[in-house]
Amino acid sequence: MVAGAFPIAKLLTLGARQLSRPLAARIKAGARASPFFRTYICLPPAQLYHWVEMRAKMRIMGFRGAAVKPLNEEAAAELGAELLGEAIVFGVGGLCLYLEYSRQAGQARRREEEQAAALRDMAAALERMRGELDALLAERGGATPSPAPTQSPAPNPSPAPAAQLVPAH
Repeated sequence: MVAGAFPIAKLLTLGARQLSRPLAARIKAGARASPFFRTYICLPPAQLYHWVEMRAKMRIMGFRGAAVKPLNEEAAAELGAELLGEAIVFGVGGLCLYLEYSRQAGQARRREEEQAAALRDMAAALERMRGELDALLAERGGATPSPAPTQSPAPNPSPAPAAQLVPAH
């Protein structure tokens, strides 16, 4: 692998994902310490997650009507902080994926534009050369130049009917 060909964007996204883990850990620590963060950000998703998880487990085991007791505040705060940390890591990973996709889509678009420009340049050069050829042929003795070919018609995709192919007896 050539050192100059190593994409710096991939290195940056890897760094961002690695930095998201300590960032998530700091946010989790802040969530555990702050009463507002704990009450309004961590506890509701944790209780919802616990309720959904327990309902699913009870249904799998065959208990249909059992009520789910909510987690105590300490356990809910811990679960909520873990959920928040994982959501941050997942969000950073998703953002990295989106940025990489948009970068590659931009590269593909630029490549297609360059190819279209090269094709236009070749067509213009061909027309210029055709004009020079016509001028040379006219200068040499009045020979008629061949007309510029247009796009060839599409071949007939359907074969001739069978009645036309079989000779009559």
